[in-house]
Amino acid sequence: MQCFLNCLYAFLVGGTICLIGQVLIDFTKLTPARILVSFVVAGVFLTAIGVYKPIVDFAGAGATVPLTGFGYSLAMGVKEAVAKYGFMGIFAGGLTATSAGIAMSVVSGLLMACLFKPGDKT
Repeated sequence: MQCFLNCLYAFLVGGTICLIGQVLIDFTKLTPARILVSFVVAGVFLTAIGVYKPIVDFAGAGATVPLTGFGYSLAMGVKEAVAKYGFMGIFAGGLTATSAGIAMSVVSGLLMACLFKPGDKT
């Protein structure tokens, strides 16, 4: 039963984050790129003020998989690196915490480009 509740919480929180993105796409003139950047910045901001950590604890992957979760990972990486290395942690912490996800995105993109023929459809 606990597994079902965890999945339900993740679905509801992740779905709500995606719903916010869809509303922004449908009812504003913001470009998708600006919305994506706004989600990352919102994740960093909400982590900085202490709001996003309880959401992550409650929803798990429902809060860490969307782009706000990437902002959360950046902020937590910087926070940990600053505690460990001081001022220089500001520069290294975010990249260290998110390097696996960034590397996987690049490798996946390269693999798809090799398997398929990307290009503009004219």
